[in-house]
Amino acid sequence: TTTTNTTMTTAEDDKMKSEGYTKGTIVFSDEPDDCAYTIQLEGEDNLMYDPMNLDVIYQKHDAKIWFTFSPLRRMNRCVKANPIYITDIKTRT
Repeated sequence: TTTTNTTMTTAEDDKMKSEGYTKGTIVFSDEPDDCAYTIQLEGEDNLMYDPMNLDVIYQKHDAKIWFTFSPLRRMNRCVKANPIYITDIKTRT
């Protein structure tokens, strides 16, 4: 059963990546001068994005997502994350 599940996850990963999606996790912070919600990229400890248009239904700490985005050319709202505009977002299983 574990092998099948891993295979399914890999197949989902391959499908989503081939469609241009990036795998991430929502991170909440209530630190002063920090972005409230950022997206931590899976496998990239130091790469985080600041989604300017994150829908309230995805504003949950540790939510696993797939997303597509466009980088934004604007000042950062926080030091740790680059601003992006989410073009599509889906919950990961």
